[in-house]
Amino acid sequence: MGARTEPPFRADHVGSLLRPPALLRARAEHAAGRLDAAALRAAEDAAIREAVAMQEEIGLRAATDGEFRRTSWHMDFIYQLGGVSQTDERIRVRMRNDAGAGEFVAAGLAIDGPVRLEYPIFADHFRFLASVTTTAVPKLTIPSPSMVHYRGGTAAIDRGVYPDLEQFWADLSAAYAAQIRALAELGCRYLQLDDTSLAYLNDPAQRAQLAARGEDAEHVHLRYLRQLNAAVADRPRDMRITTHMCRGNFRSSWAAEGGYDFVAEALFGELDVDGFFCEFDDERSGGFAPLRFVPPDKQVVLGLVTTKRGRLEDPDTLKRRIDEAAKYVPLDQLCLSPQCGFSSTVEGNALSFADQAAKLRLVVQVAQEVWG
Repeated sequence: MGARTEPPFRADHVGSLLRPPALLRARAEHAAGRLDAAALRAAEDAAIREAVAMQEEIGLRAATDGEFRRTSWHMDFIYQLGGVSQTDERIRVRMRNDAGAGEFVAAGLAIDGPVRLEYPIFADHFRFLASVTTTAVPKLTIPSPSMVHYRGGTAAIDRGVYPDLEQFWADLSAAYAAQIRALAELGCRYLQLDDTSLAYLNDPAQRAQLAARGEDAEHVHLRYLRQLNAAVADRPRDMRITTHMCRGNFRSSWAAEGGYDFVAEALFGELDVDGFFCEFDDERSGGFAPLRFVPPDKQVVLGLVTTKRGRLEDPDTLKRRIDEAAKYVPLDQLCLSPQCGFSSTVEGNALSFADQAAKLRLVVQVAQEVWG
């Protein structure tokens, strides 16, 4: 036991970071037509350089670009897949936080052509990230293939294009497999597939919503796991792939509640990834008992440090919670991270840049004290 030499690392993080004010101003100026694409790119580059330097100075072994070039953690990727189009409809996701209820709204999507990878998505994002990391491993995050289906559902699939839904699923996994191969060729060796669906489905209310729109809510997670496995099956042996599973993260709000119990046996026992980033920051996330299904060759990254509020966790409390998790999966298979990103969408969560840095430092500090 001790420090890990490959991802996921003992002290890790999910990916997104608060957008700096200068970057938000540049985005607003670009949207208003007062700043051209090259100038926006320069502002993004400068912000990413600073973000990577911050992550490395804190002592993180992996660094992301903070998802600074995106508006949304998932839709910016999904809309770039061939065969996926934006629609005039709106996807509305009910969100909750300590103050009450809210809503995340995104443009709708339609599967109106054969799903395919027309070009490597976020390739330029990764190239730049890799060029500015020095001590940290460049980590790229993309939404899992499950999210393409979960957001729009079967109703979004043109049955003229896909009279046989099995072909849709095969094409979706093939597109992701092509994306993973392309990223590997660029040198990406740490890839994270973000998947809220596998956490949402633990919530009976979410399953009821799926059933109401005609989905097989009791078994759809098994389909998602099969398609994820097909997507990652041919990855290079030295590429590490993790999946992050949270219950929603938008302006410090969430969409789902409950432990991982409903999906745990199939998820941990069957999903062919190297590590699981799991949200465990409060009672809403359930207990550690579902981790008993984690096999001995997988890592679990415990998301014990919340990104939804600025108050800093107590280190001793974190250590006690790690000990509790170690009753179900050996300590050597555990790592530590914040529970989610700090800014899954451009708006960001309700905490400061100082809070963000303090929480990342706390993760590194506690990981060093626990694992050495």
